[in-house]
Amino acid sequence: MTTLQDRPNTALLVVDVQNDVVHKAHERDMIVANVAVLVERARREAVPVVWVQHADEELLRDSDGWRIVPELTPREGEPLVHKNYGDSFEDTTLEAVLSGLGAGRLVVAGASTDACVRSTLHGAFVRGYDTILVGDAHTTTDTTAWGAPPPDQVIAHTNLYWNYQAAPGRTAGTVETKDVDFVGAG
Repeated sequence: MTTLQDRPNTALLVVDVQNDVVHKAHERDMIVANVAVLVERARREAVPVVWVQHADEELLRDSDGWRIVPELTPREGEPLVHKNYGDSFEDTTLEAVLSGLGAGRLVVAGASTDACVRSTLHGAFVRGYDTILVGDAHTTTDTTAWGAPPPDQVIAHTNLYWNYQAAPGRTAGTVETKDVDFVGAG
């Protein structure tokens, strides 16, 4: 249903699953394991896996903290998009990569829920992509000291509100890892 022309394919978008981003994240090991399941399933089903990697003044490019976690290894030929802003589309090659793949539907996993994942979800949706969030494959850190709700509530709220997004000609929703359908609507 995407509003993008000639974009019948789906891509798995793995956002910022980097050492320092998920080091102290809520349920880190479970989330990384679920992302690994999604990556392997996508590869088996010949669905492109697109990796996104953030850098900024606190997360220096080429540092150990900047690297993708050791449990996940991008394969040769899988696109890797470098970014400096929350929205993975902002001032990056992501749109060109997805266009080249014919992808109009994105399945999104990664970190951090209340920052880069949320920004990327909205960025994709407003650009015309069907956008599915994998509800048990994204995480965030505890920022309650700055007035935020606990991480489990941030994740639950994001899963809830993303499930009810609507816009003309586009679909959105939230599914669990076991229910991801790279071809269909879930």
